[in-house]
Amino acid sequence: MAGANQQCHAISKSVATNIPFFRKINLYTLLLVLFLCSFSYLFGSRRTTINFSVPSCDPSKLTSTKEGKSLDFAPHHSAGDLDVTLTPEVKTYPSCNVNLSEYTPCEDRKRSFKFSRHKLIYEERHCPEKDEILRCRIPAPYGYRNPFTWPASRDYAWFNNVPHKHLTVEKAVQNWIRFEGDRFRFPGGGTMFPNGADAYIDDIGRLINLKDGSIRTAIDTGCGVASWGAYLLSRDILTMSFAPSDNHEAQVQFALERGVPALIGIMASKRLPYPSRAFDMAHCSRCLIPWTDFGGQYLIEVDRILRPGGYWILSGPPINWKAHWKGWDRTEDDLNDEQNKIETLANSLCWKKLVEKDDIAIWQKPINHLNCKVNRKITQNPPFCPAQDPDKAWYTNMETCLTNLPEASTNQDVTGEELPKWPERLNAVPPRISRGTLEGITAETFQKDTALWKRRVSYYKAVNNQLQKPGRYRNILDMNAYFGGFAAALINDPLWVMNVVPVQANANTLGVIYERGLIGTYQDWCEAMSTYPRTYDLIHADSVFTLYEDRCEMEDILLEMDRILRPEGSVILRDDVDVVVKIKKITDRLNWDSRIVDHEDGPHQREKLLFAVKSYWTAPADQKESTTST
Repeated sequence: MAGANQQCHAISKSVATNIPFFRKINLYTLLLVLFLCSFSYLFGSRRTTINFSVPSCDPSKLTSTKEGKSLDFAPHHSAGDLDVTLTPEVKTYPSCNVNLSEYTPCEDRKRSFKFSRHKLIYEERHCPEKDEILRCRIPAPYGYRNPFTWPASRDYAWFNNVPHKHLTVEKAVQNWIRFEGDRFRFPGGGTMFPNGADAYIDDIGRLINLKDGSIRTAIDTGCGVASWGAYLLSRDILTMSFAPSDNHEAQVQFALERGVPALIGIMASKRLPYPSRAFDMAHCSRCLIPWTDFGGQYLIEVDRILRPGGYWILSGPPINWKAHWKGWDRTEDDLNDEQNKIETLANSLCWKKLVEKDDIAIWQKPINHLNCKVNRKITQNPPFCPAQDPDKAWYTNMETCLTNLPEASTNQDVTGEELPKWPERLNAVPPRISRGTLEGITAETFQKDTALWKRRVSYYKAVNNQLQKPGRYRNILDMNAYFGGFAAALINDPLWVMNVVPVQANANTLGVIYERGLIGTYQDWCEAMSTYPRTYDLIHADSVFTLYEDRCEMEDILLEMDRILRPEGSVILRDDVDVVVKIKKITDRLNWDSRIVDHEDGPHQREKLLFAVKSYWTAPADQKESTTST
């Protein structure tokens, strides 16, 4: 396109300055050249679009969207600009066996049994070796349908999408989940809130303020089907819910199907994959975590991830044991002893017990460690941790030492700076940046990034108009989130974003993301994510493949994206043009309908975007029964 414009300019200049030549040239030839120039410009400027809408699909038929034609790069780059050297063979990626329809590679049950039961280490992440990685596409169960749109999805999920009835029997009295015809209904009940999560949260709200914006991020340890997190969303509180993969069948999968943020996880021997000072509130409702075992390391880990002044809420044993001990089938002495141990441990962490009312007890972490350090001169249990990185949390061992808070000048100072209340907190310069703890990153860097992502998301919505339609996308993954600018630009839409900071990233910015009031996790994209297949409606990947070049295979990352993307889910991928061309070669083999689109700043940028939609396909009808449990 640029070459065509230069040609027109040269002709015009010649016409203007060389009159004898103009007299010799044939008028028809000149008109023909001008026509060709104009046509070349218009053809190069035309944008190719892709249909991101969800067509009505008949689950009884195995269908896929028709693969689109390859995009012609000729108007944008000369041949020397593109490295299109690809392997001559056309590799295909067949369907995996239907028994793998819920395969989570790093939480595989068969592999986990090889590891120690001590501290439940066998339930932690244990990923396959390189030669064990599957290179096939995980099928959706027969009859899979697009989930209910939010907020209906909070209360309903299609049975065929998660074909497990076990919890409807095991938790029937507790009102977790009910099976009704072709769907599940979630009444909002829980073990300690039989009247529903909404009423339970109202009880908490009478004890601490949930309405003034001071509490924005929360974590639910042992979340069940995540009803606590689901009902907090209406209060503008964003909850990271987690639970092991096998304690109750498919509990995290149900949470994600409902459109609620969740990950597979467990408190065992490794730190939770979150930075220090991440959450305003932590919650355990009969989560069965042995808080005082192993030197109190699990409650010490909660202390690491709680913000200064953050709350820990405990309901269930041993709270209110005098009213419940017979129903819990435990002795009074046993429950009394457990509560005394928890009280002692919380006190050793310098927490203050705010209240215990009925079945709920709440403690608060101090806003700084000035008084706590004075007390440590008397007792050293637990000691403060030696110099370390408190944000390091990927395969990092838990410790039985107290994580130091940043220094404060007076007892009234909130260490690490007090955060603005939500929603002002979203766009305020995060304390980790304003205090200069991230090398080379300034307030100006942050503000420019915020503005950049507002512009980029506006461009995304122009290319994929489904992003403008409420309900099309609910669960979104950003594979390389940096400051969370992509998520921040979508904050007014009815969706949530799991912001991932790769462990190989140049800067550990996950703490910044949490300080903004967003949520996320660490991840190494050479490994599978701790989530079920078909988790996300849309995946965003900014420069992920350049980051992982020479670290692991491109096809393995793309197969993992295919595993965790819903049928008819979308992908927005941006990277160098050479990388994007190679990616498209693989995504075509994954049966994604995709187009390469110019950068928002125009065709002369080497960075290109790939917009894609995963085709709808399921396991065959004759394999339906093998995926269903009763």
